[in-house]
Amino acid sequence: MTLFSVARKNIAGNFKSYLLYLVSMVFSIVIYFTFVSLQYSTEIASAIQSSRGVQSIFLQASILLILFAAVFIWYSSSFFNRRRKKEIGLYSLLGVRKRTIGWMMFYENMIMGALALAVGIVIGALLSKLFTLMMLRLLDSAVEISFALSPAAIGNTVIVFAILIVVTSIRAYLLIYRFRLIELFQAEKQAESRPKGSPIVAILAVVVLAASYWLILQPIATSQQFSITLLVFMIGVISGTYLLFRFGAVRFLLVLAKNKASYYQGVRFVGAAQLLFRMAGHVRMLTVVSLLSAVTIIAVSIGASAYYEIEREAARTAPFSYAHLSKGDKLDAEIERVITADKEHPIIAKLDIPILGTTADASELAVVPSKFTVQDVPVKLMSAATFNAIADALGRDEQVRLTGLEAAIVQPLDTDHASDDYVGRSITLKQAGEDRNVTFGRFIDERVMNWSFPDLIVVVSEELYGEFARQSAPAIYKAYKVEDERSARATSEALLGLDAKEAELTVHYAEYRGILEAGGVNLFVLGFLGLVFMAATGSIIYFKQLTEAQSDSSRYAILRNIGVSRREISISIAMQSLFVFGLPLAVGILHSALFLQVLMNFNLIGKEATIPIVMSIAAYAIIYTGYYGLTVQSCRRIVEA
Repeated sequence: MTLFSVARKNIAGNFKSYLLYLVSMVFSIVIYFTFVSLQYSTEIASAIQSSRGVQSIFLQASILLILFAAVFIWYSSSFFNRRRKKEIGLYSLLGVRKRTIGWMMFYENMIMGALALAVGIVIGALLSKLFTLMMLRLLDSAVEISFALSPAAIGNTVIVFAILIVVTSIRAYLLIYRFRLIELFQAEKQAESRPKGSPIVAILAVVVLAASYWLILQPIATSQQFSITLLVFMIGVISGTYLLFRFGAVRFLLVLAKNKASYYQGVRFVGAAQLLFRMAGHVRMLTVVSLLSAVTIIAVSIGASAYYEIEREAARTAPFSYAHLSKGDKLDAEIERVITADKEHPIIAKLDIPILGTTADASELAVVPSKFTVQDVPVKLMSAATFNAIADALGRDEQVRLTGLEAAIVQPLDTDHASDDYVGRSITLKQAGEDRNVTFGRFIDERVMNWSFPDLIVVVSEELYGEFARQSAPAIYKAYKVEDERSARATSEALLGLDAKEAELTVHYAEYRGILEAGGVNLFVLGFLGLVFMAATGSIIYFKQLTEAQSDSSRYAILRNIGVSRREISISIAMQSLFVFGLPLAVGILHSALFLQVLMNFNLIGKEATIPIVMSIAAYAIIYTGYYGLTVQSCRRIVEA
């Protein structure tokens, strides 16, 4: 009988012992194959009309998934090999040569890997259709999909995981050479000691974390300052989190132990003592899990908030369905002919928007457009009557009433400018005659024109606008609002096909689709990676708890023999797991909530992002709780067995 046959019979005869490792490999393969199937999907490629760099996003995400799969399979392999050390030691004790044991382990891992690869690709192929439907739903696309295996995805997956399986098989082969016989039989014994929890260092951890968040919340003037601040912030958060678990959590358990009445109630002291003595080994795990949880929640929340803001963002970028700068009667007529020919999207509003271009001295403003000197900032002048006509056309109630040198400012696109930056401040508008100093009495945060350079729109009184209009002729922007503008694909493509580059033509549908597709792809990729990282964090704790449950099974057997009930043992296991799961979850949620607030302050995500953020945190906590329940049940089965 060959060693390969022996390895195959070992797996078949004791499949239950191999199942957990097999499932972990299958999970990694399913995740990766499903994702690369989407990367090569022709349906998704045909659904994406205007997004750029989608393949680059998928490629970067697939690299992250390869790293995840490598770490996850390596961690699972470590857990599996640790469980088999006694078995390997027994083979050696019975006289089986190390080389023979090594090759048997190698073949077993190769067989498991090949089986996992086949099962993972089959399951991944089934799931890829579901995830394709989900992504097309996010892209608001009606593309029909068919069930088909992607040869490119299969080849990609086989190459990646063949390398990982060979590496872990070599590692399994070398296991017998890395340990002495006595070490193999003592694999489950851990040198545990009672850690010391310094209250001073615990307080220092809180101070470091508080100082890190205080620093990142301070005003930042330059990109270089932002980079340095972000680096210091990350170092502070990582080190503060580590110190919090290393000393703060230990201190909490020590204080708990001093409460004798509560500590010695039932077998509570057993679980607390086990946690205390193992905290030194838990610190790195808890730190990694809490930081991964924070990163996952932040990533998913960013994707969800951006997708949640798609319609508002499209309306800000292009409030009118179509808008262009008038460049002559011929081009104007051609554009209007294309728009009016679309009977499914009739025109509901049409405006000529006269705009005067000038420069201004903006020395008194708190914020000034970049790349310009404060004494010579380009601005667009709009009359109050024109602004009110635009508001009516867009169905808004907002109206302005301006006289003399009163003015209003429209918030520039993609800025965090606020009312305090303008209201009560003045700028000097320059003209051929006498310059005019106007004071802002109002800040308008709703966009009134499709974006074009320059984006500083100043609304002035009729008298002042007329004075400037006598100096130079205004540019005329023609704007159209049509029904159901988000479905006007054919008309939009026809307009964009015209030679109208000089007319600064902007189309709402094109802007909307671009934002929708970018938001949909980002949400899907970030959500997918979020699920993967969540699985990673849950699995890290899961494998750690199962390892400890196996080590503690003899101790719990002694407790059962002296009369401790199964219920009390189950409660002890549940409380230990709750501490190990709950602590990093709470810290991770706190980190993510504070950092997301920072992003809101810097206008990197919308102020209306509270709902998607809460939903993201809730979804993460619910699935994480499911991992907790699975871990408790698995540990109970190990202990009771």
